[in-house]
Amino acid sequence: MFHLTWIAPLIVVIALAWVIAVYNRFVRLVMRSKEAWADIDVQLKRRYDLIPNLIEAVKGYVKHEAGTLEKVTAARVAAMDAGGVEEKGKAENMLSGALKSLFAVAEAYPDLKANTNFVELQRELSDTENKIQASRRFYNTNVRDLNTAIESFPGNVIANAFRFEPREFFALDEGEAAARQPVKVSF
Repeated sequence: MFHLTWIAPLIVVIALAWVIAVYNRFVRLVMRSKEAWADIDVQLKRRYDLIPNLIEAVKGYVKHEAGTLEKVTAARVAAMDAGGVEEKGKAENMLSGALKSLFAVAEAYPDLKANTNFVELQRELSDTENKIQASRRFYNTNVRDLNTAIESFPGNVIANAFRFEPREFFALDEGEAAARQPVKVSF
């Protein structure tokens, strides 16, 4: 039988176990969101690595379109140097727009559209764009779960006590309706 002297320590032990469980849940959610962000970084790096090859393939054919190639290069550098989630999102939107311009220019060059290297680079870039989109969804799902746990009672008490911060979603700008369309890579 329980004595009154055991009830208080039992309540303390249960409360402590609950705090530890909730804390560990937050740690798990934070680590998942970091892992998801790393997945995005891997795909963005792959995209950045493809762009110089694409520019080289295009250069010989579109000599009169140097401005477009410079915009793609500048957008790539800006995207690589972007810091936080919001800044990274804006830079990626700029890069997607520059790539769309490049592909629009390439439409006017039938020899370029027939170049196997160019077609292969386009296919790889399209595949990478799809992987970036999937990585964004995975990241945003993990961020949603973390942010919901941080804002929900009673977990918000533990989140505030241990200073768990909500994370930003990785989304396209609302004003960039054109950027919501995937980069078209069909020739």
